[in-house]
Amino acid sequence: MSLNFRSLDLNLLRVFDEVMSERSLTRAAHKLSITQPAVSNAMRRLREVLGDELLVRQGQGVEPTPRAQALWPVIREALQHLEGALAPDEFDPETAATTFVIAMADATAATLIPPLYPILAREAPGLGIRLLPLTTRDPRSLLDDGEADMAVGYFPAVLADLTARAQAGGLVAFDSRRLYEGEYLCVMRKGHPLAHVPLTLDNYCAARHMLVSFSGRSFGFIDEALASLGRSREVVLTVNQFFTAARVVINSDLLTILPRHFVPVTGMSEQLELRDLPFDVTPVHVDALWRRRGPHPQAYDWLLKTLTRSAEITFANGSAQVTHHG
Repeated sequence: MSLNFRSLDLNLLRVFDEVMSERSLTRAAHKLSITQPAVSNAMRRLREVLGDELLVRQGQGVEPTPRAQALWPVIREALQHLEGALAPDEFDPETAATTFVIAMADATAATLIPPLYPILAREAPGLGIRLLPLTTRDPRSLLDDGEADMAVGYFPAVLADLTARAQAGGLVAFDSRRLYEGEYLCVMRKGHPLAHVPLTLDNYCAARHMLVSFSGRSFGFIDEALASLGRSREVVLTVNQFFTAARVVINSDLLTILPRHFVPVTGMSEQLELRDLPFDVTPVHVDALWRRRGPHPQAYDWLLKTLTRSAEITFANGSAQVTHHG
């Protein structure tokens, strides 16, 4: 079936985008400030033009057909580009009054938020920040569902996937920007049996360990690095916050891994012994990830620059020092 694009009413695409987003004709009608029969009529006309059912009823809502699923990201991005071109966002931080919802882990928040607030108070008094706990290394569903505007963390698999899609000419619905690079250290309590001897690969693997895992999985990037060497470690405790890990370490003989810049903000530096890891690990890059929602590129750009400034302030204030033995 051939499609005469010139005869296509672009308003039908706007209705289609809202229905796909809401998975409900009633909710889409409410969001568009039109009646449900008008939404139904628009979808009927679009089905006739495209030669596909597009939606099938399921329970109280609707589910898209494979054709609709394939078309939606293309149509959504085109509408966002058009909206951004016709009504460019004029973002003025001094007068803006909105709230950004950002998902990040506690160590990332400890790096960025303390220096961020004075900047907001001084330059953007009407802006608010609401933090959500980051519980995954792939926050795309969190962003797709609109639960957060942005996620900040370590997302190597996500960025690799987005790069591969872009290189293959596919649609990439997310943007990212590097905020800072982190370094992870082995952390133990003062007086730990390994505190006054060289930390070798053998005694590292022989020790008992605590893992910080946002998802609850007991296998992290340290374990991947060890596996590549044919080695492993014994993880006896898994927690979901770096601060909790630091508290446990000072009262146990467990080893854990903490970001270097996070140690000073724990308030426990004097009770902790820090060592370089006795094997190579992939550098940890902290990136911001967000969905190309438009039409707010200037607001997002300002937020990203401000987060970068916040990281620079934290790092300029110094990092924890590593003790070397042997």
